[in-house]
Amino acid sequence: MNDAPQLRIPATYMRGGTSKGVFFRLEDLPDFAQAPGPDRDALLLRVIGSPDPYKKHTDGMGGATSSTSKTVILSRSEREGHDVDYLFGQVAIDRPVIDWSGNCGNLTAAVGSFAIANGLVDADRIPSDGICEVRIWQANIEKTIVAHVPIRHGEVQETGDFELDGVAFPAAEVQIDFIRPADGEGALFPTGELVDELEVPGEGRLAVTCINAGIPTLFFRAEDLGFTATELQGAINDHPEILARLERIRALGAVHMGLIERVEDAATRQHTPKIAWVAGPKAYVASSGKAVAAEDIDLNVRAMSMGQLHHAMMGTAAVAIASAAAVPGTLVNEAAGGGDRNSVRFGHPSGTLKVGAEARRDGARWTIEKVSMSRSARVLMEGRVRVPAPE
Repeated sequence: MNDAPQLRIPATYMRGGTSKGVFFRLEDLPDFAQAPGPDRDALLLRVIGSPDPYKKHTDGMGGATSSTSKTVILSRSEREGHDVDYLFGQVAIDRPVIDWSGNCGNLTAAVGSFAIANGLVDADRIPSDGICEVRIWQANIEKTIVAHVPIRHGEVQETGDFELDGVAFPAAEVQIDFIRPADGEGALFPTGELVDELEVPGEGRLAVTCINAGIPTLFFRAEDLGFTATELQGAINDHPEILARLERIRALGAVHMGLIERVEDAATRQHTPKIAWVAGPKAYVASSGKAVAAEDIDLNVRAMSMGQLHHAMMGTAAVAIASAAAVPGTLVNEAAGGGDRNSVRFGHPSGTLKVGAEARRDGARWTIEKVSMSRSARVLMEGRVRVPAPE
């Protein structure tokens, strides 16, 4: 029986974009959790309240959705030209798994704010008033991100009038720049094709754009999957047979992209790749009741996260959308009307989002130099999180 006192660990509960998670400084974690491995995973799982067979996270800080079952570990960066190292863990809800294979673009918006407030950015780089550029090393995917954090009277400005669909209240705008976001050192299009054919048993060959930008993502035409790309969460998440079908397609796509060797391995890699479907602009009513007009968007996109249709759009998937839209010939570019473009506004279940991309072509090879979008972030609670000590 474990009747030892609970551990009390300094932590901050933050919203970033349309996600929220528990943020830690690496140095504040117990010694046994300061290095990667099963001990760290066990601690963070307990913080979130996973695994929970009831899928509620009643005994932890998680919110029992992919958007709210997240952990972040930050430390001062020793990498030249960077302020902070950012490590993200996506926590499964009903299984003892933390997926470290990708980034969370939404929580990226909160990384700069946390770093400034917690002494991870040199004081001489923080203006009294204005914008502080926090240079982030994203350790999961080994990429540079720059967060433009507003500062007032030497402190992070969190309040403001910037509205983000999928978030109930306005806040200060934080611009995020994802620098050369292609995954790792691999090609932007890992199969070498802008559009592939994926053989799916029982469904035949499906056209797919496989891209490594922000996060590895599989883009399908909505009509090929029997969808419209105007679906809200209930139309997908309330149907186990649809969820199982999409997971099968995602697993086959993961093998096709070379991310896993066997379809069965996808069960331990739920965070990546993402699966999404696209269609041309169509009017629909968002989950908030807001009417989205076809003329206000370039295309509609719906994306899955951790086995569920996302309530808005993952920030990293938005990077993938912008990158694919910037390259003529992809399914995303096709859905947006084709041609050259350096920005796109797409519809998602909670509303719309505009994101820009700078693409460069060198012969047959495409490179994305930068993807930019605006998000917001806010501290929800700070203090100490309590966790039963390990036996």
